[in-house]
Amino acid sequence: MEPVLTLKNVSFNYGGAWALRGIDFQVHSSEIVGILGPNGSGKTTLLKIMDGILIPQQGEVLVRGKSLLSLRRAEIAKEIAMVSQETHFRFEFSVLEVVLMGRFPHLGRLQFEGDRDMKVALNALEATHTRELAERSIHRISGGEKQRVLIARALAQEPKVILLDEPTSFLDLKYKREIFQLISSLSVDKGLAVILVTHDVDLSAQYCHRLVLLKSGEIFRAGDPASVITSANIQAVYECPVVVDSNPVTGKPRVNLVK
Repeated sequence: MEPVLTLKNVSFNYGGAWALRGIDFQVHSSEIVGILGPNGSGKTTLLKIMDGILIPQQGEVLVRGKSLLSLRRAEIAKEIAMVSQETHFRFEFSVLEVVLMGRFPHLGRLQFEGDRDMKVALNALEATHTRELAERSIHRISGGEKQRVLIARALAQEPKVILLDEPTSFLDLKYKREIFQLISSLSVDKGLAVILVTHDVDLSAQYCHRLVLLKSGEIFRAGDPASVITSANIQAVYECPVVVDSNPVTGKPRVNLVK
């Protein structure tokens, strides 16, 4: 099966300093890949390269076999949707209006949304369990609800790949779990490839099919959670003493800090 997204020897340089070096991996439909690593390891830069916002100085990114550089912005947006870490709205848009913004790559210049666009937006709200919020202001919902709405906006683009930058930042445990459950169900129900940057090592171990552990802009380890989340790997990358054992319910790796 052809991968949906492929990175070949991707390297990126910020003013003389390499933020990423020699990044290689593939992502397939219905797969969730978690990108882990400490602050400054290149995680967000990597997401921006996969979304075509940044262009690597070396290597290439392919989406369904086509170079990202060969696609116009609207064409990329039909393939790849990004949910950024922080999204601010200056105006009192309703939740439905926010989700309809995801239809922009499917509309012509000065074209208004039609019946199909409304149907896609409402289906996205249903898929993220936010339909009842449709008429509410985006400024008057909780952090967990807003994150679901932003994922609904991404779904409205009808992409093959969704990129998420710290989707559970600033959320309490209940909402963190709900967001990961939502991501998991969407990957199955809609066949989406999901790539997420996260500091939630334990949750990513529970829900991701594969993990990519970055250190200083390079892939330190990549593979299934059990092979990536080990005491030796976590200590080497995060420079923090830990003990890794198995979750007694799921059997997936669990990280415990040592005093």
